[in-house]
Amino acid sequence: MNNPIVLERLNHGGLVLFGCGKMGSALLQGWIDAGVSPRSIMVMDPRPSDWLLELQARGLQINGDFKAAAVCVLAVKPQMITAANALTARSVGSTLFISIAAGTTLMSLATILGSGAPIVRAMPNTPAAIGQGVTAISGNQNCTADDLDLAQAMLEAVGQVVRLESEDQMDAVTGVSGSGPAYVFYMIECLAAAGRAEGLPAPIAMQLAKATISGAGALAQEAAESVSQLRENVTSPSGTTAAGLKVLMAQGSGLLPLMCATVHAATLRSVELGSGQSSGT
Repeated sequence: MNNPIVLERLNHGGLVLFGCGKMGSALLQGWIDAGVSPRSIMVMDPRPSDWLLELQARGLQINGDFKAAAVCVLAVKPQMITAANALTARSVGSTLFISIAAGTTLMSLATILGSGAPIVRAMPNTPAAIGQGVTAISGNQNCTADDLDLAQAMLEAVGQVVRLESEDQMDAVTGVSGSGPAYVFYMIECLAAAGRAEGLPAPIAMQLAKATISGAGALAQEAAESVSQLRENVTSPSGTTAAGLKVLMAQGSGLLPLMCATVHAATLRSVELGSGQSSGT
């Protein structure tokens, strides 16, 4: 977030962060590191952490009287989103609301925040906690191009940002990147278990699995080649990798149909939660 126009808008207009758990804290740290003054930020949180209290000495406002701000970020659980209703009475049309409340649609947010409010719905994932996340965003009809640019710049403080063509795609995003870290963590568990089954000590098997997954992911991000080409680069004809991939890529029983079924199940669950058919995470 090195855009001077964005920093000026936030430092001059102010920023309210409603909720400061793990994701909210990661965002707050990213904004401060990018140059947003703590004096321009108010955090609304019923149980402020010691870290927030330390930032208070640098001018950060905690649980003060809410005033209209350039941006209000809602980083709370979906069931707590209605608490923001008390804030909107004192907001103005120029306030941009960014919500990272999982499963809460733009229509639901507009019911709470007002039909005229510009609202961006965002779906980050847990690697945002270390600045390696990816966030999908979708804005309502009240958002201007500048609003979307501002939201993207702010969320880039914790990783990459993609803009969706339609909010309808958010359920698929949930199935892929929102839930995806859990799939990868389980893959690490399975790879380590497979190593143990071949005789490796448990600590070494886990170290190899973690480093292999993280290293391959980093290479996929940085390399100019496609991921398919990277896979082929490792695969010698009739070699060890080819033998393993023969199992992993078996038609009908390999990883692809299993992963498609996994993402589809998560996507359907996201649809159910968004439509209010059931509750849970």
